[in-house]
Amino acid sequence: MKISGNTVFIPGGTSGIGLGLALRLQAAGNTVVVAGRRAALLDEIVLDHPGIESIVLDTTDPEAVVAVSREAQRRWPETNVVVAMAGIMLPEDVTTAAFVETAEATVTTNLLGPIRLLAAWTEHLQARPAAAFVTVSSGLASVPLPMTPTYNATKAAIHSLSEGIRVQFADTSVQIVELVPPAVQTTLLGQQDDPSAMPLDEYLDETMMLLESQPDAHEILVERVGFLRHAEAEGRYADVLALLSGTH
Repeated sequence: MKISGNTVFIPGGTSGIGLGLALRLQAAGNTVVVAGRRAALLDEIVLDHPGIESIVLDTTDPEAVVAVSREAQRRWPETNVVVAMAGIMLPEDVTTAAFVETAEATVTTNLLGPIRLLAAWTEHLQARPAAAFVTVSSGLASVPLPMTPTYNATKAAIHSLSEGIRVQFADTSVQIVELVPPAVQTTLLGQQDDPSAMPLDEYLDETMMLLESQPDAHEILVERVGFLRHAEAEGRYADVLALLSGTH
C-alpha cells in the first residue's frame, strides 16, 4: 500500500485508532473521508481537522452500507483505499443466556460489517490503480481474551478472511492489508488509561512507519503484538492464555 496520494474511506474513523489513522494519513498527503453513525461527531471532526471529509454510515445496517458506499463512490470517485475500522469489544458472561445479544451485535459489527463493505467496494476498487482494502483484526485473534469470546472469534475470522480474499485479489489491482493491533490505549473496552496497553500515538507512529517501509506487507504487526501473534509458534500459547485468563 502506498503511503500517500490516495483517497481513503474509513468507516469507523471517528475515534481511537480509526481517527488517529485518519489524521496520520491526511498528514501524509492523502484525501481522507471518515464515516460513522453520529452526524454531530462527524461535524465536530470536520470542524477540528480542516480537509477531512465525512459521511454518515452505520455499518450494522446492510442497506446503508450499499447506499452510502454508492454515494461515497459518486462524491469521491478517486477513492482507492477502504479501511474497515468499525468495531466493538464488549465483555460476555456465557454462563447466562443473555450474552447472546452482545454476541450477535459483535458479529454484525466486526465481521458482517467488513464483509458487506467489501461487497460494496470490490468492483470500484478493482477499477482503481494501486488500490487497497484494509482489514482490522487483533492480537486476540491468535490468543483469546476469555472475557470477550465473541470479539476474539470475529477477529480470528477477519484474519482468515484476509488470507482468503488476498489470494482471490492476487491478479487485480487490490492489495489486502491486515492491521493487527495489540491492546491500545483507546476507549475500546475502557483501555484508555490502562498502563499495560500501548499508547495510541506510539501505535500510530509504528503503524505508519511499517506502512511506509513495507508497502507490500500482508500484515502490519507492531512489535508489541508479537507477544500474542507468535505465542503458539514460540510454544508460549498456554502461558499467554493463562495470563489473559487472569483478567476474567
